[in-house]
Amino acid sequence: MFGNKIFKCLPVAALLALSCNREHITTVAMIPKASADIFWQSVHAGAVKGSLDNQVRLVWDGPPNETDIADEMQIVETMINRHVDAIALAPSDRSAFKIVVDRAAEAKIPVILYDSGMDSENYRTFVATDNYLGGEMGADRMGELLNGKGKIVMVKTVPGGASTTAREDGFRHELNAKFPGIQILDERYGMASIAQSLTVTENMLTAHPDLDGIFCSNESGSTGAAQALKGRHGKAKLVGFDSSPTLLSLMKEGWVNSLVIQDPFRMGEMAFTQAVKAIRGEPAEKKMFLPPHVLNLQNFNDASMQAQLHPNLKKYLGSED
Repeated sequence: MFGNKIFKCLPVAALLALSCNREHITTVAMIPKASADIFWQSVHAGAVKGSLDNQVRLVWDGPPNETDIADEMQIVETMINRHVDAIALAPSDRSAFKIVVDRAAEAKIPVILYDSGMDSENYRTFVATDNYLGGEMGADRMGELLNGKGKIVMVKTVPGGASTTAREDGFRHELNAKFPGIQILDERYGMASIAQSLTVTENMLTAHPDLDGIFCSNESGSTGAAQALKGRHGKAKLVGFDSSPTLLSLMKEGWVNSLVIQDPFRMGEMAFTQAVKAIRGEPAEKKMFLPPHVLNLQNFNDASMQAQLHPNLKKYLGSED
């Protein structure tokens, strides 16, 4: 997509230094929190669609894991130094990224935030799932499954992550307000790692063998917790967040009851398009929220759910240079 062009340097006069005339290629840098999860691959595919539709170059670069905060900040610094035309950023920490986002603003580079918010107003548009609502929806589903009574635990994601913290807060608040008979016995961080999430879930299952439910606030946490339940043949009802082929298989096997799912493809497309609008000086909304949905075996085969679960990653990611 919009491959590197070959530029020729031409001598202009014997007494003048050589110079190189280059055609400017409008470029948006999309920086995710991580790159491995299906969620971020879907965001990437949506950004590619936005790039193709708008005929604006995309540079996609992010750290391997959501805990690599320093690496992600360095990527932002690199894009500022490259003088890209806009940056679309999913900050992995709500406070740490203020300094680089403010620096981008000083450099007159518009910043679009997506997936997670942060402690700065120096951005043009924020595109995200309504994460607090998603947490509330997870609590409503848990309350329904347990008939309003039981003992549960939470597998949280990472400290300081705005999107997952909003889910956790929404879940906790809704549960306390509507289902006082459900008690949260423990909450531990999976650190955006399947292995770590599996370990903390196993530890909580050992500490609380009579658990009725588990809530997880992201893809890796949901996967690790489901694998722990499967390994122990646990009976707890698992309500997770996000989807992946592994999670969908675990749902069909009965280890995951419900998933609160997002539309990462649409999020990536919208974030890229908003970045293009910022470059062109077009008006845009300050905040744009996408609705989450609850997936379970009852609505699994609905056309709308299947379309959201299976964006055409091969079509868009395969189109890159």
